[in-house]
Amino acid sequence: MATRTKAKKSKKTSKKPSKTRAKAASKTATRRSAAKPARAAAAKAKTSGLQLTEGAPSITVNDVAATLAWYCDVLGFAVKQRWEHEGVLRGAELKAGGVTVYVGQDDWKKGRDRVKGEGLRLYWYTNQNIDKLAAAIKSRGGTLESEPRDEYGARSFGLVDPTGYKITVSSEM
Repeated sequence: MATRTKAKKSKKTSKKPSKTRAKAASKTATRRSAAKPARAAAAKAKTSGLQLTEGAPSITVNDVAATLAWYCDVLGFAVKQRWEHEGVLRGAELKAGGVTVYVGQDDWKKGRDRVKGEGLRLYWYTNQNIDKLAAAIKSRGGTLESEPRDEYGARSFGLVDPTGYKITVSSEM
């Protein structure tokens, strides 16, 4: 009958943990405790739904040059980027404060009589004085869809862009 023998491994074990081991254990414990709130926040975000920080609509327009002129000259947007193809303006990225709007020329593949902006309203919020802002837009040739009024706890007015997109500009609540 064969007998098995185990080879003994000699391992030095210290009764006191070294400073290096203590530091490593401390760092691991810190990482674990720091990860718990992060995981809890991530879990809460998953259960509470989508968490967005900005929005930027992209609209298709009938006349991109006229639309850019209206958004920039009448409303006060700035062109951040222009998109051209073979020397022809196709669209642009517009900015006004924290709001971005992408404007693209319609390619007419869905027909020239396609109605745009139906069932859509863009809501923009500002800290500016609504009455002064509306007056400035009118002084630059803009036409208001609705004059400034108090509604739903805010002061706002309405506009319609050259293609027919409806816009509400409102004071922040």
